[in-house]
Amino acid sequence: MINETIKVVVTESGQAMDVVVLSKRANRIQVVVGKGIHNVQCDLIPTRNGQAYAGTVMGREIVYQRSREQVQADIDRLNPDIKQTRNF
Repeated sequence: MINETIKVVVTESGQAMDVVVLSKRANRIQVVVGKGIHNVQCDLIPTRNGQAYAGTVMGREIVYQRSREQVQADIDRLNPDIKQTRNF
């Protein structure tokens, strides 16, 4: 089984890091930050303008810099059989 990873940016320091995706939908991306017993789950939700996803982990804001349309296109490309209704 291959885990999907995405690159997020910590806004405070500007540091980029890879996180593992648990679930990806256009309205929410659930990710795991860290490995082993020190991992933390986080929900990334779209920003107001829909150009990025943001969430907090242990008081730090992380941002995934892709729009809702780009994420939905990724989902459609990876799972062409599963076309969900788009409630934007």
